[in-house]
Amino acid sequence: MPRSRLHRLFTTPLQPTRRGALYAALVLLVLLFVPLIVASSRWLHASRIDLTTDKLYTLTPGTLHIVDTLQRPLRLTLYFSEHATRDLPQLRSYEQRVREMLQEMVARSHGRIRLQIIDPVPYSDDEASAEGNGLTAANGGSNGERVFFGLAGSTLSGGPESEGADDRVPEKTLAIAFFDPAREAFLEYDIAKLLYELNQASKPPIGVISSLPVQGNPMLDEQPWAVLQQLGQLFDVKPLDASTLQKVGDDIKVLLLIHPKRLPVDAQYAIDQYVLRGGHLVVFVDPDAELDTSPYAPDSITFPDHGSDLPRLFKAWGVSYDPHKVVLDRARALQIELAGSSLNHPAMLDLGAQELNRNDVVTASLQRINVSTTGYFDLASDARTRLVPLLQSSAEAEVVPTQRVLDASSDPTALLQDYRPDNAHYVLAARLRGTFDSAFPERARMAGHRARSAPDTEVILVADTDLLSDRLWVEPQTILGQTMMRVFANNGDFVTNLVDNLSGSSALLSIRGRSTSQRPFTRVQALRNVADQKFLQKEHELEQELADTRRRLDELQPAKGSHGSAASVEQRREIEQFRQRQLAINKELRDVQHQLNAEIDALGLRLKFINIVLVPALVVLLGLLYGWRRTRYSRRRR
Repeated sequence: MPRSRLHRLFTTPLQPTRRGALYAALVLLVLLFVPLIVASSRWLHASRIDLTTDKLYTLTPGTLHIVDTLQRPLRLTLYFSEHATRDLPQLRSYEQRVREMLQEMVARSHGRIRLQIIDPVPYSDDEASAEGNGLTAANGGSNGERVFFGLAGSTLSGGPESEGADDRVPEKTLAIAFFDPAREAFLEYDIAKLLYELNQASKPPIGVISSLPVQGNPMLDEQPWAVLQQLGQLFDVKPLDASTLQKVGDDIKVLLLIHPKRLPVDAQYAIDQYVLRGGHLVVFVDPDAELDTSPYAPDSITFPDHGSDLPRLFKAWGVSYDPHKVVLDRARALQIELAGSSLNHPAMLDLGAQELNRNDVVTASLQRINVSTTGYFDLASDARTRLVPLLQSSAEAEVVPTQRVLDASSDPTALLQDYRPDNAHYVLAARLRGTFDSAFPERARMAGHRARSAPDTEVILVADTDLLSDRLWVEPQTILGQTMMRVFANNGDFVTNLVDNLSGSSALLSIRGRSTSQRPFTRVQALRNVADQKFLQKEHELEQELADTRRRLDELQPAKGSHGSAASVEQRREIEQFRQRQLAINKELRDVQHQLNAEIDALGLRLKFINIVLVPALVVLLGLLYGWRRTRYSRRRR
């Protein structure tokens, strides 16, 4: 029998058996994996890896703590005008980001949070419900429709498993009126804060003593400062009158003392005893409070007198503070607009991550704090307390008299003349810890008097009040016809963090002030700062030479009567020399600018080469190497 027929004889009967086994294996895999996939989609959550630098898509420990400690079931309603935003892709994209974060929190809550999403179409009950819950509609939707994009939250009575939970009357309702895309960095905080407020039975009381109009003026239709409005969302803010204050109640969780000027002795004693009893105090003093409109005092060194101090208490606490000194810092100078031109103000500081204490829970998650004409703190030689810095200057800082800053108000660049850095990090805000002695030992016989505090008593000191003002951290902005407050610094978050921390509620600390997905070009900014310093130096040289030339011309002027022609020739020669020098300095300015542009262009070319050429080339090379190794491996197996 031929070999080919013999081969077919033995192999042909075996084919159906192998095919049947293959089919059986496929059916078995289907029976196993389909239920497994269904079960995993029902009970298991997809694993994700957040590769962003600041973990933008990962819930922070503070949010997880708030969700895990909810005492009552909550109902969240996300209102989003789906039809009205069909021509607004940016808003629709942001809505997806909001919805995904809400769904993450719902999944974590184990049934304590119920979420529903509603499209409030015009003239519907849902639209009326959105307005009734405190949401604000923006103009500019498709066909002129109003756009709702906010969140309403309600606390429900009973447990999470109660029947008819959706039909229960809410006990308390709060809302985020409108999700502003400009506040993307604060999205998680805004939602977590809403949950935190809904979970609170009552707001903790805090006291405020201030000589500045932080509470606004209802008679003049002036709103409270934004920082007080932000505090009012979490706390029961109670203004205290310093002129009649005899005692700070033990119910006050935190006391804010803002710009204490000529504080009555009884009020100082009340604050002294409040601290010694274990009360939590935050003191804001300032060598020049720019929002202080009070007239100057006759005995004031500066004109006008807008400084504040707490000398008696500071001395008892071992604190050294000079209300007539301001910290300049050319390395952290804030860029401002003055008289139509842009300049860096060395007395207004833009404190970044390097100047914030990254090891303190209050400032660890903050990115930027702006201050203006700030003072500094130090310890006295006999101090028994210690300072833990929260905000510091850079090593390029210099301390100058307050009057010099006031004299340079119309030309802040004059503060850089004869600038000499002290090579020291000045403490602008700090925790003061230790054992405090009373500043009023003569009142020892009074009932209830305390002479000394418990160990590790703490007071927060801040050498600036301007950081509380709106102009340094928020500004109004119109979004779709609706006025919103755009936050560009963490000043308000810093104050709220302080009060949160001192009042014992720190769950929001890890959420507030998270960095945005936008990354600044730090190398380019550094190049610009170097160029600005060069330009400023050249400008001062030009101004100095101009003043010298004018003085020289004034000296030549008296000689004109007797030696008119000679004086005129000398004047013309002097003027011509100045003009030539002016042209040379202008050329040097242009050269500096060209050098700056060349360095920025070179940096841009390097980045483009890396992104467009180098990275794709490496990917292709790795792919070719992998393919070559696979081919080589396959050939070896054959």
